[in-house]
Amino acid sequence: MMLEVKDLEVNYGMINAIRGVSFHVEQGEIVALIGANGAGKTTILHTVSGLIPAAAGSISFEGTDVRKTPGNKLVSLGMAHVPEGRRVFAQMSVLQNLKLGAYTRKDKAEADETLEMIYTHFPRLKERRSQLAGTLSGGEQQMLAMGRALMSKPKLILMDEPSMGLSPLLVKEVFHIIEFCHEQGITILLVEQNARMALGIADRAYVLEVGSINMEGNAKELLESEEIKKAYLGG
Repeated sequence: MMLEVKDLEVNYGMINAIRGVSFHVEQGEIVALIGANGAGKTTILHTVSGLIPAAAGSISFEGTDVRKTPGNKLVSLGMAHVPEGRRVFAQMSVLQNLKLGAYTRKDKAEADETLEMIYTHFPRLKERRSQLAGTLSGGEQQMLAMGRALMSKPKLILMDEPSMGLSPLLVKEVFHIIEFCHEQGITILLVEQNARMALGIADRAYVLEVGSINMEGNAKELLESEEIKKAYLGG
């Protein structure tokens, strides 16, 4: 199993934000975590990737307990995080942002090969490689954030709201990029408010409601569920 989270509890001061959440991601899967704003989806990703501490429970990555492993060490182990809101380094060039993604890699020639692969699949990043990342459009910044994650040669990518704030056309493009990452053999845990798009590409999904999981199953079956349609698909 690639990732296993058991009985996860996360607190913000006196508030119990995540309550007893358990889920798993098998190697090669796309697993979606959907739910309303404020349900705790981003908090779960931040806890898995070591950005905020868990109060209780376990987080296992490829069989290793990583609950107390710092985020930079997790990158070395093969976990990458594409955060909500892109979070590119605005005052650095596109190329510098991409190279930062490879800081844990020892083989420079191999990292250069990955860079060429990214340029092939994201020609706009190649065109803008000398441009400051902060001057890119929202869609281009999302591509850069994904490209930067790919530069670390991850086994698992945690993607947090990749379609947020993008036009419908760019949302489609971003989802094509997610599928491309998956075709490269990368396992994906996808947090996404656009439930229809997320369930459309995922293998399985978990539905989070106010800090706990209230439904899980095959993504295509959840897409057809009347309960899901009413709550998240406007049907």
